[in-house]
Amino acid sequence: MKLVEGNAGHTRSTRHALHILKRIFRDFPGGLEVRLWDGHAVSLGSHPPRFTMTFRDPVKFREVMLCRDPLRLADAHFSGAVEIEGSIYDVLGLKDYFQSLRLSAAEKAAILARTLTIRRPPRDRQEDAAGDDRSWRARASGRHSKESDRHAIAFHYDVSNEFYALWLDEQMVYSCAYFETPEDGLDQAQRQKLDHLCRKLRLKPGERLLDIGCGWGGLVCWAARHYGVKAHGITLSHRQLEHAQRRIREQGLEGRVTVELRDYRDMPGQECFDKVVSVGMFEHVGIRNLPVYFRTAHRLLKPGGLFMNHGITTQNEGWCRNIDNEFINRYVFPDGELETISNVQRGMEQSGFEILDVESLRAHYALTLRHWVRRLEDRRQDAIRYAGEATFRIWRMYMAACALQFEAGEMGLYQILGGKKNNSLPAVPLTRRDLYPPRSS
Repeated sequence: MKLVEGNAGHTRSTRHALHILKRIFRDFPGGLEVRLWDGHAVSLGSHPPRFTMTFRDPVKFREVMLCRDPLRLADAHFSGAVEIEGSIYDVLGLKDYFQSLRLSAAEKAAILARTLTIRRPPRDRQEDAAGDDRSWRARASGRHSKESDRHAIAFHYDVSNEFYALWLDEQMVYSCAYFETPEDGLDQAQRQKLDHLCRKLRLKPGERLLDIGCGWGGLVCWAARHYGVKAHGITLSHRQLEHAQRRIREQGLEGRVTVELRDYRDMPGQECFDKVVSVGMFEHVGIRNLPVYFRTAHRLLKPGGLFMNHGITTQNEGWCRNIDNEFINRYVFPDGELETISNVQRGMEQSGFEILDVESLRAHYALTLRHWVRRLEDRRQDAIRYAGEATFRIWRMYMAACALQFEAGEMGLYQILGGKKNNSLPAVPLTRRDLYPPRSS
């Protein structure tokens, strides 16, 4: 442990804080520097510091050290009470370390006694940086009613179109890209993903395509321009709708592409579309609503038609309560829920779909998220200007954490192609050869 003196001498709170840090991080396998509210700093761990945490408020330090809860630390960072500089990926290693930390009863008692003595100086009774404003926290209901789903979608997607444009690709595609090589740029990889989806759906000129959860309109416009279909997209986000409608006008696609604000459960009609696609949307549906979601897609699809479901899965059945899931629901996706790939396929089959093709894109999403984090960090000041400091910090940590989860295999990403049976062979070629045209130079 290397100590750097602050401007003032050791106060009692500082001495106790340094003692607590020394014990808690005694076995930390990485390296970090912790700076305290009075300027004192200490290097901890078995390696040189890869990041720095600055506690601006002794009371927040007390809360974090008492609980050793990664969510408490994250919340303090989002509120501005804890500043973090350096590798966000190394910071996220604290989650596993805190969860694996084992202290004896005597050590817990000693830490508790010292922690309770840490106070703000009498002359410094300011509120923490966030005050009472926690508008960046989600309020998950778990109901998945139409109203709660609208609020949940608005919380996540209506942050700011300008904010998303800073780190998404030129098509504004907010889902896993498709990399033919790790060196592909994000813009190229997202174009390849749009083409990959359209080829899997075997889109033909004049066909009607429905995009459930169309986002900012990238796929419906791409499919109309490059594959000649008539596309319709639905979303629950006002901001996405505005952007998609503007994109349709700018590309001269009126009459070929339409988008509207509509819940998938409210889609009218029977066997209206030749193809149906859903990209990165069914994570919002809720596990209990998956049967309704798949039955709706099946109802809207013509016999012999194809349905593509592209979405994130988890390795654990159901949506169990743990730190990772609570983080997502509290700060990013209120009411978002993931399911295993086997249960997703079973749900599709029970709704009448024949499973025709399944492809894992886990490695592709890990690459995509690394691109997003890098682009967001490169445009930090603009992101703060458009969406605020807390939102920047939340998205940066969320996407970095997801990258690590995909790399570790804790989450997956699958494209599942289903067909609606019509007493004949499925309307797909005998091989996958048509999915992989020669790579353009």
